[in-house]
Amino acid sequence: MTAARDTWIIASAADAARARARLARLTADAGVPALDRARFLSALGVRLGRALDAGGAELTVTAGSDGRLGAALDGPEPWRHTLVCPAAVTLPDPENAPLAEALLSADEDAAAVLTSLTETEELLRLHREELHQTNQGVLALHAELEAAALAQRDLLDAERAARAEAENARRLLTFLANASAVLHASLDHEDILGRLPELLVPEYARHVDVWLVDDERTPPGDRAAAAVTAARTGRPQHAGPHPGELPGVDDLPASALSPDRPLLCLPLGARTVQGVLTLSAPGDRFDPDTTVMLLELARRAGIALENARQYEQHRDVAEALQRAQLTELPAVPGLDLAARYLPATHGLNIGGDWYDAFSQPDGSVLAVIGDVTGHGLRAAVIMGQLRTALRAYAVEGNGPARILTLLHRMLRHQQPELYATCAIARFTPGEPEVVWAAAGHPPAVARGPRGEVRVLEAKPGIMLGVPLPYEYEEHTVELPAGSVLALYTDGLVERRAAGIDAGIDRLARAMQVLGAAELAELDTAADTLLKPMLHDSEHDDDICLLLCRTTCG
Repeated sequence: MTAARDTWIIASAADAARARARLARLTADAGVPALDRARFLSALGVRLGRALDAGGAELTVTAGSDGRLGAALDGPEPWRHTLVCPAAVTLPDPENAPLAEALLSADEDAAAVLTSLTETEELLRLHREELHQTNQGVLALHAELEAAALAQRDLLDAERAARAEAENARRLLTFLANASAVLHASLDHEDILGRLPELLVPEYARHVDVWLVDDERTPPGDRAAAAVTAARTGRPQHAGPHPGELPGVDDLPASALSPDRPLLCLPLGARTVQGVLTLSAPGDRFDPDTTVMLLELARRAGIALENARQYEQHRDVAEALQRAQLTELPAVPGLDLAARYLPATHGLNIGGDWYDAFSQPDGSVLAVIGDVTGHGLRAAVIMGQLRTALRAYAVEGNGPARILTLLHRMLRHQQPELYATCAIARFTPGEPEVVWAAAGHPPAVARGPRGEVRVLEAKPGIMLGVPLPYEYEEHTVELPAGSVLALYTDGLVERRAAGIDAGIDRLARAMQVLGAAELAELDTAADTLLKPMLHDSEHDDDICLLLCRTTCG
């Protein structure tokens, strides 16, 4: 089937109107959508108007078997257009198409187009409204997301601030614990005062000054009033150009404890104020949390100072009592005596070591060395009791072993929680033999007249006061004229880094190398022996040394 073809002459406006109306009818009958028809007819009308302006033209219309409708207009501006028609297209006879009918058909098409446009506009309006609502939802969602992001950022900032605050608190608490351990590790108040600047400068204070209540010197001028007020009231004070009271920790929150002034006067101690710690701020001001920590550190430092002073007082009393009970060595024919007592250089290890020497009714001389377990005033008191009891038992004519047995019995009953060691040597004028007995005491060291040294290693008895009945034994050693017997307490030979046996060997070697000039004066020999034994000058325990040298008479 071939395509139908028809040519229309367009010479007037009526011809153009008929042609447009015919094509409107064709496209409508062929089922072309109204919008496509309107576009096609509008374009055709524009071309027809141009053709009439140019003097006319021929319009050729073709209807193909493939459902295509073509329109071609020759003239000054050739134009061609093709439509795809859903239904078959039959070209009408131009003569049978009245103009009025064509115009009515055009009105129907225009109405259909307007209806379609109205529907389209309604759809567009609905789409615009839907799009507007969607945009509003998107904007609301964006606003919610932004608010959530701001809230999350605020939470992160708060978390960082809380973490920084917790870390700072941990750091301050760690420092406070370590500083407290350092301060309480010492029982020397001068040492404690010296450690405070080392601990606080430069991180927590630019300068540290300590004024003690019983100190004769006065605080510097710009802090004198604040320091005295802090000591008198026991409350921290500002110092500097504008002195004033700093509220206590129990009175106000930590935020109120951040003075803007650069100096603080903090009382040292809690119940008893030992002095005042004056601090210069490391910067423009003291941090509030740091201020609270410094208040607590000052309180603990005051407690450490109070403990140190009580210890020093206790130590001085114990040492005074100890020295008061030491014997003045007697002058005895045939026997030279020399003794040394050295208190412990640190710690409360004072009291309990003693020496004694006295004559018995038969003319013999007892040399005694002893050590009470424990330290301090109680040990010194028990030592005095043992010394008195020992002399009482000796006056009755008892020998060294019997005296120790009686002391053991007494201590078991009167002081069941205390023990003691003791060694007794009895020298009889004109006899080269010495009788001795020991109760758990380090062995004596003897040096012969030719320089030979031996340790009296006979097994000693148990310590005095051990809750067991015991009878002590006596031993005899020959000490010809010119011999030296050294009695001592364990503080002389025992050290933490080495056992007691190594100390005894060191003492034996020191006695062996004593020269004639040193032996000529027994006091000189005692001092000479102490030098190699105390080369470190530090000892944790009391030391007693009693040297006994036999002579010709």
